[in-house]
Amino acid sequence: MQAGLCFIPMNYLIATLIFYQVLLLFIGWWASKRTDDNEDFYLGGRKLGAAVAALSASASSSSAWSLLGVSGAAYAWGLPAIWLIPSTLLGFFINWFWVAPRLWQRCRDHNAVTLTVFLAGPPDDPARKTLMRLGAGVLLFSFTFYVAAQFQAAGNTFASALNIDPVTAIVLGATIVLAYVMLGGFWAASITDSLQGLLMALSAIVLPLIALVAVGGPEALIDSLDTEGLSTIMLWTRQESMAAGIGFVIGLAGIGLGYPGQPHVVNRFMAIEKRSAIPTARLIAISWAIAIYIGMVLLGWCGRVLMTTLGNGEQILFEMARQLLPSIFAGITVSVILSAIMSTADSQLLVAASSVSHDMRNGKAATRESLKQSRWVVLAIGMAAIALAVFSPEAIFSRVLFAWQALAAAFGPLLIITLWRGPVAANWRIAAMSSGFVLTVILNWTTDTPGDVAERYIPMLFALALAWRGSRSL
Repeated sequence: MQAGLCFIPMNYLIATLIFYQVLLLFIGWWASKRTDDNEDFYLGGRKLGAAVAALSASASSSSAWSLLGVSGAAYAWGLPAIWLIPSTLLGFFINWFWVAPRLWQRCRDHNAVTLTVFLAGPPDDPARKTLMRLGAGVLLFSFTFYVAAQFQAAGNTFASALNIDPVTAIVLGATIVLAYVMLGGFWAASITDSLQGLLMALSAIVLPLIALVAVGGPEALIDSLDTEGLSTIMLWTRQESMAAGIGFVIGLAGIGLGYPGQPHVVNRFMAIEKRSAIPTARLIAISWAIAIYIGMVLLGWCGRVLMTTLGNGEQILFEMARQLLPSIFAGITVSVILSAIMSTADSQLLVAASSVSHDMRNGKAATRESLKQSRWVVLAIGMAAIALAVFSPEAIFSRVLFAWQALAAAFGPLLIITLWRGPVAANWRIAAMSSGFVLTVILNWTTDTPGDVAERYIPMLFALALAWRGSRSL
């Protein structure tokens, strides 16, 4: 990435970054005035309006992967990247049409402030303590990797933009996120995520349209993509056989099926003030997703035509901004990338903190002392993620998808069955959560299938079957 941002005049870039980061810290300070206990820290006092809930949930679900990864995949794959659009939209539809209204009501009925508490059952449930600690362990493991990937992406961006040492860049990006999350908790994360979501959407609309004009319009784009001599299956999946092509498409759809199992996303549903706000939030969220994912796929395709020699496809957004935007707007692009990173990292830090300071305490009532503990947990997890990003760097794309799938298989099936059929028997809940997580880890290390179809479906289906069986035992 070093070469990708050297075009931006340093005065524009530094001014943009300083203004943006100061704004985030101010929001953190403001939010701290509204944060008195753990319900405020984790759910903003359950007072989110439609727009903030929709934008913050959307931005939290869409890390740098949504901007850099999707555009990079479209650049590398060509037409097969089109399957990323229905795959991701599937997750938004499932979450907002089916999960959101049911989870909102059930969490109000049970006064649950975290997803783990909701799944663990009432205080007298025999599996409650075990399940809460198991869920906390899964969250800590997965989010350490997930947050490390976000810090690594932030470090790459700062290193490229400011021409500084990568380690210093990682620490700088992480420090800003940790500061406003520790100050304002859920309120800070939700307000900043909403701002960041708006910036992401604006970038995903404006830059691809400018790129499309540069290519010569939709017909010129289609004509210019490398499609000659390819069979139908190769053209649309880049796979040699029909079976592999189907596996590729189904595997990508598994990304969308993982949305209900993301605690840092569904906690926004729990925080909405009024059930009547959900339809409006749903419209905003789905519109946002359409803009982001269609825009990034289109940008990658345009980049594939305009820049045929780019070594790393995940740099295409930077490079297109360099070529097509005035300097000051190219500088803003850097802030947009940081927005995607920070909007995910802050939400994950909050959920990870809740898993230790609330869930591992068996969901005991919030106090000012536990709020203080929550802030220390955010710091500790952040430091662990920084260490992982610095000393064990890995491809951001693969690290994010692994953590995403681990969370999806551990929490998603149990949540779906609980919302659909009602309570699941104690031992079956434990079995569903643990098997989904363990199988994901094993398959991630041992298999390689088209679209990662085995990793995305086997753990989830196995956990779903166990949860279903447990619902029939009561």
